[in-house]
Amino acid sequence: MSQTTDQHSTDQHRTDQREPADRREPRGVADLFSGGRLVSIPRKAARREQLLEHLTETLFAADRDYSEPEVNDALRTVHEDCSALRRYLITSGRLTRTRDGSSYRRATTTR
Repeated sequence: MSQTTDQHSTDQHRTDQREPADRREPRGVADLFSGGRLVSIPRKAARREQLLEHLTETLFAADRDYSEPEVNDALRTVHEDCSALRRYLITSGRLTRTRDGSSYRRATTTR
């Protein structure tokens, strides 16, 4: 009986240690920034998508067209590699651009 009780206590202890990992909440993007600047562009696609969603919502109005220099300037406020961020925003479908690349717009839906 003592062995069963001890085993139950050990199992309960293990369960308690695992609980936070089992209840993972999506991380915000705050830990990607330091002093208002993006530390690095995440390599993992899911994490990068979180970042792109944040950048889209915070840097670009839904009802406005932007020139490429305006998009670059907005992205440079958070990271120097504005070209990579711009490409990721386009390929993820968060920003759309005209065929000639002269105009960008926040997408109403993402891919």
